[in-house]
Amino acid sequence: MKAIILAAGKGQRLGGVVDKVPKPMLKIGRKPVLERNIEWLRSFGVRDIYINLHHLPDVIRDYFGSGGRWEVKIRYSYEETLLGTAGGVEKIVSEQWPDDFSKPFIVIYGDNLLSDFNLDEIVNFHKVKKGAGTICLYRNDEVAQSGIAVIDSENKIVKFVEKPGPGETVSNLVNAGIYVLEPAILEYIPKNGFSDFGKDVFHKVIRAGENLYGIVLEGNLIAIDSPELLEKAMGGNAKQ
Repeated sequence: MKAIILAAGKGQRLGGVVDKVPKPMLKIGRKPVLERNIEWLRSFGVRDIYINLHHLPDVIRDYFGSGGRWEVKIRYSYEETLLGTAGGVEKIVSEQWPDDFSKPFIVIYGDNLLSDFNLDEIVNFHKVKKGAGTICLYRNDEVAQSGIAVIDSENKIVKFVEKPGPGETVSNLVNAGIYVLEPAILEYIPKNGFSDFGKDVFHKVIRAGENLYGIVLEGNLIAIDSPELLEKAMGGNAKQ
């Protein structure tokens, strides 16, 4: 399978830490988060990787090049203005490499530390369920800055709320930033503009009667979205 890593965000909540380094290039232990995620993908046999860029793009390009050092092939998609999680995927698939995405593909958020999770298990779940997409979920009591999902007894997602406000915390199943998507999901993403999976796309797919499924993962995920979370990630992986 092919994978898209989303690495374009500015990481503004981290303040001056990201003035000279894109958020996915912050080091956890001895390696940038993005490098750890590329190695995670490769460990499950994923070698065709596409990365979207915006903030300080040359830092990422210069570090990874075409990916040969990691035994993967990396291609880049630069966004002059940020297109959002879904808009960035749409640009990669529809505008630049449409022939490469005729089969299911993986999307991961490049600034999340994912190494605890089994990608083969996730892909096999998607194949069995045969939905338009599979969203990986994990349990977390802190949901205010995340997307949350409600699933039924068959693991079908019946509701998705992005960054729930007061009274909207209907679940503690948080979006892990790992998706397996069918090409048909692109029909729900507007062309040539900003679009976010959590805010703009998933609810459209559900309303249209398409099946989205959630697989609940057991493991540790750290999204380095704030100085506190960055410190937590660094503390737990200082020697790795």
